[in-house]
Formats: sequence, C-alpha cells, structure tokens
Amino acid sequence: MGALKITEATEVTDDLEEALARLIPQLSRSSPAPGRPQIEEMVAAPSTMLFVARLAVDGEITGDIVGTLTLVVFRIPTAVRAWIEDVVVDESARGRGVGEALTVEALDRARVAGAKTVELTSRPSREEANRLYQRLGFERRETNVYRYEIP
Repeated sequence: MGALKITEATEVTDDLEEALARLIPQLSRSSPAPGRPQIEEMVAAPSTMLFVARLAVDGEITGDIVGTLTLVVFRIPTAVRAWIEDVVVDESARGRGVGEALTVEALDRARVAGAKTVELTSRPSREEANRLYQRLGFERRETNVYRYEIP
C-alpha cells in the first residue's frame, strides 16, 4: 500500500457516499450505511468530524477511501471531551496502518480543540484494534457501559 492521506470530509461527494456504503457493513451488520442526507448532517455538525483515509502518492490523493473515523468533540461541565466512533478500515487495507493514521489524526484534532480526554469503545473480538488503541496510549477503564434503546 502506498502512503496515506488523512483528511476531514468537509463536503459530501459521491465517492464519500459510496465509501460509507461499502465500509459501514464491514463495521456493523445491524446498522445500515448512512444515506446522503445523514452524511450531509454529519459533515455539517460543528461538533462532529469525519476523517477519511485515502491512498496517496507523492502527497497527491490517488485512490479510493480505504477507511473512516468519526470524532465528536463536546463541552460538558467538567471539561471539553472527545469520543471516537465508527472506526472502519476496508478489509483490503487492514494491517497497513490505516486505523493508526486515522486515530492519530483524531487525537491531534481533539488536542487542538482543547479536549481533556478522548474515549472510545471496541468489542473484545476486535483484537487487532484493541492492541492498536493500547499501543497508542489508550487505557482500559473499569466502568459499566450502559445502553438504552429508544423505542
């Protein structure tokens, strides 16, 4: 794989829509890929940053989107916090540094935004991803994570 170029999606393009339609099913079998209106909403949201990874040669973007990551930065009473969600790397590009490059970019952007912490969750079965997060300095927390499904 060539070099990677990580950018923030600032507009919705056909290739972004096609990439999410291809990548999201690789992340979750139960969640449908977002349609163009949902992607537009995400890109326009001031607290949400959608990062994309593309192949690059000599700094020029040359290929398809091979990964995405969503970073949400928000203010709560105790600090500015950030959350990483929906990190997905195309099956054809896994193990080649795409997830790391996306995560490092998200951490840098969270730092610039003044975030005190960045959190994420990862299923235990995603062994490679969990090793990556630990290698980057994420620490596993002793906590209860609760989910409430809105009927």
